[in-house]
Amino acid sequence: MVEGYETDKNIEIWKVKKLIKALDAARGNGTSMISLIMPPRDQVSRVSKMLGDEYGTASNIKSRVNRQSVLAAITSAQQRLKLYNRVPPNGLVLYTGTVVTDDGKEKKVTFDFEPFRPINALLYLCDNKFHTEALNELLESDDKFGFIIMDGNGTLYGTLSGNSREVIYKFSVDLPKKHGRGGQSALRFARLRMEKRHNYLRKAAELATQFFINPATNQPNVVGLILAGSADFKTELGKSEMFDQRLQAKIIKSVDVSYGGESGFNQAIEMSVEVLSEVKFVQEKKLLGKYFEEISQDTGKYVRGQVCPREEAPWEVLRGDKPGHREVCPRCAGHHVCPQDGCGRHADRVGES
Repeated sequence: MVEGYETDKNIEIWKVKKLIKALDAARGNGTSMISLIMPPRDQVSRVSKMLGDEYGTASNIKSRVNRQSVLAAITSAQQRLKLYNRVPPNGLVLYTGTVVTDDGKEKKVTFDFEPFRPINALLYLCDNKFHTEALNELLESDDKFGFIIMDGNGTLYGTLSGNSREVIYKFSVDLPKKHGRGGQSALRFARLRMEKRHNYLRKAAELATQFFINPATNQPNVVGLILAGSADFKTELGKSEMFDQRLQAKIIKSVDVSYGGESGFNQAIEMSVEVLSEVKFVQEKKLLGKYFEEISQDTGKYVRGQVCPREEAPWEVLRGDKPGHREVCPRCAGHHVCPQDGCGRHADRVGES
């Protein structure tokens, strides 16, 4: 289920990349190209009213050719918006207008779709080009990494996704210190200290499961976990039987930081930059390794080829054991394979799909 979601997301990313490339290359005469983006929870009625006002303003454009192009683009946007009763959960992206083709002819184009994840941008521009800056932001990595900052004063739980850092929860603890008291009370003090330390580790482990395990899937909700701290608590937590084994498998680094709390969180992020960037590379390398393994074993669960002019699709590793299931390698989004049966001139099929 998780693999299927990642595959679908990679396909959507590839589609957005292709669309951005086409939109960036498009040019029009005058200001006949509309870029419209509506974030989640926006109102279709509000944008429809705005387009109506823009139509009235555009009617006063002196240039007849430019006026007609702008009015046609606004009308096209209005007509397309009528297909939506409300803004989709992830927002709505609409590009429409008249573009000039390579042979100098004018062509009306319209692209409208719901992004594969929420787009937090509000945009309306009428220009001689399409504006795709907000779409590029969608392509930024949304992988989420978990952080546990733990020392003798307390524990902080946080996440990092792209450039967004979030503190989920933090709590303080008052642990008894070591002392040099002798006599009969020495063993009792040592026992109480170890008991409180054990309870602290138990609480930290239970909260880690609460924050980093998705109850719906019973799987980690982060792609990697970093343990940090100024003492050996982080090491004990990672090796403890009380720490969820599903999270133990996600530990990608343990770092020593000089501080606890949010200062330690910031320091842990700075010290983990390299390993965070390597996670995506390792995932891609693993998928490529799987592809070449299928080739070497001649399982028939793979295809290779070039661009098919009839229908383009990303390079895919076809799963023979799961009909219709495709795993897309994000590193190879520039390579293509023809999905059309019997299109041997454009794609060299190897084995069975």
